[in-house]
Amino acid sequence: MENYKLFDAEYKFACIVWEREPINSTELVKLCAKELGWKKSTTYTVLKKLCERNVLQNVDAMVTSLVKKEDVQKYESNTIVEKTFDGSLPKFLTAFLDNRKITSEEANELRQIIEEATK
Repeated sequence: MENYKLFDAEYKFACIVWEREPINSTELVKLCAKELGWKKSTTYTVLKKLCERNVLQNVDAMVTSLVKKEDVQKYESNTIVEKTFDGSLPKFLTAFLDNRKITSEEANELRQIIEEATK
């Protein structure tokens, strides 16, 4: 699996792009000022870094993603399970669900996911 590690601020920034792409870079600067409290220079610095890492692209002042949000989420969740729970999904779920109640709909959805994964 490719390395789609995004730091917290980068992830929040990428979410703004994912939700609105394609987005004009000037509009992106305004949104980052409003939603993240960033200066123009910060926005362009983070944009440049994510473009260099082939997460986003900025062509003719139009910003779009090269990596899907779902791919970043998969990478992050796999990394957490591997690093924190020795790759054990049951250990992860046990820790995640500790003292937490789930609805019957959530339980059914999880059963369906497990059924699909075991086919």
